[in-house]
Amino acid sequence: MKTVTFLGCGSWGGALGKLLSEKGLGVTMWHRNLDVVNHLKDAKTHYLIPELIFPSDVEFTNDISSAIQSSKIIVLALPSQSIRDVITKNKSSFNKNHIIVNVSKGIEVDTLMTVSEVINDALDGCHKSVVTLSGPSHAEEVINGHPTTLVAASNDIQSAEIIQNLFATEMLRTYLNRDIRGVELGGSMKNVIAIAAGICDGIGYGDNSKAALMTRGMMEITRLGEAMGAKVETFKGLSGYGDLIVTCLSKHSRNRQLGQLIGEGKALEDITVDMSMIAEGIFTAKSVHQLQLKHNVEMPIHEAIYQVLFQKKDPKNSVLELMTRRLSEELN
Repeated sequence: MKTVTFLGCGSWGGALGKLLSEKGLGVTMWHRNLDVVNHLKDAKTHYLIPELIFPSDVEFTNDISSAIQSSKIIVLALPSQSIRDVITKNKSSFNKNHIIVNVSKGIEVDTLMTVSEVINDALDGCHKSVVTLSGPSHAEEVINGHPTTLVAASNDIQSAEIIQNLFATEMLRTYLNRDIRGVELGGSMKNVIAIAAGICDGIGYGDNSKAALMTRGMMEITRLGEAMGAKVETFKGLSGYGDLIVTCLSKHSRNRQLGQLIGEGKALEDITVDMSMIAEGIFTAKSVHQLQLKHNVEMPIHEAIYQVLFQKKDPKNSVLELMTRRLSEELN
């Protein structure tokens, strides 16, 4: 039996682990917290999503070394800012035969690396079989068996094909993409625009405003992605517009929910204290602020969200400034 190890057992990792187990694969899930592991072992229900019930043969552990060494395929389902630390501390457990699958969406603060770049850097650049699995996919809908599409992206197309076939069921369809940088940038930056969409909801603006944000936001994402060597076409696909649409519009979106609370007047510090799951867009806003300066790319919406999050700027004033900027051609 082919086995897969998940490092991280949040909502998305848990949903994918359940899916692979039901497909007949052996699944081991690691979590750093022993109390969480014991709960999962005893209850077989997820600690964040009670409707996520694991098959009886899914194994749970907090022994990361044995978890890594027990499988050839390692799925990293961790917060993006934690991945370097986890890999660095357990570097000796990885080997060149592992296929490492990243399902996180973020850009490391300060280094400005995408997750696949962080993985390679933490493993001293000697690991080529890194695949990023991304796309418009809420855990809650995958758990309920709703039709979902993903994209498996890698510079190693053979490994990407293995992961494509692994994550393929009657209700989950996975496509190949050779532009891993574009896939990761699109999947990360859309979280910043989702925060903006949520702010619109919180203020009380309507569909016109959200459509404008999403369209102009994707223009900014594409602009920076192209400057960083990504393919423009990638942002028209599942990890671009697809992921942007679902994250900006869905009730399940943590980043949209965070933005909505900000739009309603709540402070970021108070919101994050009460959140049970991480909104990656907070960290990505900081990274994109640095990237746009580095690459000299104009990204007014992303910059406005950065100012709201980290400089306590009033969201309504930010909207006014965006709307009264110098008029320009649409496609510039």
